[in-house]
Amino acid sequence: MFLSLVSGSTGNCSIVSDGKTALLTDCGLTAKRLEELLGFIGTSPLSLSAILITHEHSDHIKGAGIVSKKYGLPVFATEETHLSMKNAGIPEENVKYILPDNDFEIGSIGVKAFSIPHDAANPVGYSFFYGKNKLSVATDMGHMSEYIFENIKGSKAVILESNHDIEMLKNGRYPEFLKRRILGNFGHLSNTDAAKTAVRLLESGTRHIMLGHISADNNTPKIALSETADLALKSGIIPGKDFSLSVANRFMPTTFLASRKGGASR
Repeated sequence: MFLSLVSGSTGNCSIVSDGKTALLTDCGLTAKRLEELLGFIGTSPLSLSAILITHEHSDHIKGAGIVSKKYGLPVFATEETHLSMKNAGIPEENVKYILPDNDFEIGSIGVKAFSIPHDAANPVGYSFFYGKNKLSVATDMGHMSEYIFENIKGSKAVILESNHDIEMLKNGRYPEFLKRRILGNFGHLSNTDAAKTAVRLLESGTRHIMLGHISADNNTPKIALSETADLALKSGIIPGKDFSLSVANRFMPTTFLASRKGGASR
């Protein structure tokens, strides 16, 4: 199982499970809402093994402390991220430090963190490994680098940031300093960059793309989907046939769709 529970500026959380070990990436929602959404997909927090944090912004850690304490879950993050979220209420015994580019295991799932360019304290994305599966979460990035691409390349499925339409952002209501921040090298990935990355991933063997962290003000699911689908078609890769393409819902669980050439990521 690999899916998004929520995705956007109001909260981010995804789950990966091989049936033995279940890991949350980020916990940007309340414990009550997490319980509701896990119930919606037929599981519960009691099945969770750990929480992995990408960075300390509130839409990624809102419920991390309470959930960690209530269910005794270890919380994995870089030392700098843990220091930056020291007021999140994570019990000291559940604080676990990680290093980018170091592989480690949680239960039966292998994990590799990789550095991402975002305005946070040593933020990371994650790739997960079990059986023949490689799955990746790559959001909150100001730009796509070759280093990041090499880390997510070859993933069967990827949750990939497609935050904003550049023209919508430039012409929108945000103040100039915030526009500069989002468009900068440590802000968020645009639809254009997401589409280019998606095509490269598809050419490397990826079969399922979920576009995440869609801006409510500077993007729409339709625009994000169209940009990636159109570029894929221009490259001779057919959505729905050669790969599945979906958008993570802001408030509800979203599963990867099935493509005709490959099953859904489960």
